[in-house]
Amino acid sequence: MGSGSGSASGSGSGSGRDSGSAPGSDSGSDRERRRRSWRDQAEAGRAASRASRAEAQAAAFRAALADRLVAEGAITTPEVAAAVRAVPRHVFTPGLSVEAAYANRVVFVKRDRHGVPTSSVSAPDIQAIMLEQAGIRPGMRLLEIGSGGYNAALMAELAGPDGEVTTVDIDPAVTDRARRCLDQAGYAAVHVVTADAATGVPDHAPYDRVVVTVEAWDLPPAWIRQLTPAGRVVVPLLLYGMTRSVAFDREDDRLVSRSTRLCGFVKMQGAGSHAEEGLLLNEGDLTVAADDLGAIPDATRIEAHLRGPRAERWSGVQVWRWEPWDTLPLWLATAFPGYCQLTVHVPGAPAAPGPPGAPGTEPLEPALATATPAVATPTGFAHLTARARPDGRIELGAHAFGPDAVHLASAMADSTAAWSRDQRLGSGPVITAWPIDGPVPDAGVIAVREHVRLAVTWPPASR
Repeated sequence: MGSGSGSASGSGSGSGRDSGSAPGSDSGSDRERRRRSWRDQAEAGRAASRASRAEAQAAAFRAALADRLVAEGAITTPEVAAAVRAVPRHVFTPGLSVEAAYANRVVFVKRDRHGVPTSSVSAPDIQAIMLEQAGIRPGMRLLEIGSGGYNAALMAELAGPDGEVTTVDIDPAVTDRARRCLDQAGYAAVHVVTADAATGVPDHAPYDRVVVTVEAWDLPPAWIRQLTPAGRVVVPLLLYGMTRSVAFDREDDRLVSRSTRLCGFVKMQGAGSHAEEGLLLNEGDLTVAADDLGAIPDATRIEAHLRGPRAERWSGVQVWRWEPWDTLPLWLATAFPGYCQLTVHVPGAPAAPGPPGAPGTEPLEPALATATPAVATPTGFAHLTARARPDGRIELGAHAFGPDAVHLASAMADSTAAWSRDQRLGSGPVITAWPIDGPVPDAGVIAVREHVRLAVTWPPASR
């Protein structure tokens, strides 16, 4: 009996030690599991705390960016300010610090083999300006042409849950990236399409607003056809060497501008791409670019003009160096046949090569570093120039060369003075895009594209 009892007692005792089921017992494996659980919970808590601090930091940067854009005038409505405060731009700029992601600067996300940017997240100020121009309201159906993701998210905020946003780009690498970033940022409802934007996106048309975020030389018919009758397209339009964000409203078969703002964007690819044309002068030191090279003399004739004496005239118009006067080039383009733009690639380059003191060898003095307004005719060549004034402003004038130099310099200076008097503080030009296959408009056409004729008119001066 004792043997049986001992055996039973030993058996029960041994079982309790092995299984850990006895009250108050605690095996090593259980303790290790609990320690791992505590460590995991603590690490999860620390990770959550870090994420919370990071989100608070990002929210603070978003708020500061919105406040800055409001102070600078890029944002003028509470709706656009709220969108900038809501959309996490840092999600669309991976690889940058949070602080850098909310700086007011463009972020290039792809370049071609020559290093030229082909895709970017645009600077917040120009995005805000274009969204203000678009006038997006809740419930609208929207198309973005040129996809970076961030701007589409801003548009989605403005359109609200009852709206619809489609973004399109020709590059599948760009659209794949936009899709990932939009999903991560919480905008999975945005449609991302890979296609040539020249044909628009008919599957989701018609659109109340089309916002183009790549530089365009032309306005494809699909963009107009896919607008609602009262729709609007906002597009960075390259016109006479300068890119302006133009808000066009649809009026029947044509588009009429409501506002224009100077801007810069990467160029359009695909069917809508356009190579800029220019003449190389003075062994490549100078370039003269024109909307239509056939409307100006050839390089040999312009170089011959530049070898002659220089005429100089001053307009009396003084501007601060930081003061915008971007309507002046377009004003001159509407005033002068043969309008073009002069770029001096080597600062101080002479008008024409030759020994010192020879005619035309004095340094050129263009008003701008690139794309200075100029006029080339069979009898002369003139360009805008500037000289410093004692108070820090610059005075605008004209330098001209060739047989008609004196008249041409005077005419450019007088036209600059007329701009200052009548349009400098005005509302700016009205640009109308007429279909190329329609009747020729009465307004002065200044540019002919593949699909549209562009006409510019100037509202009467307000006295």
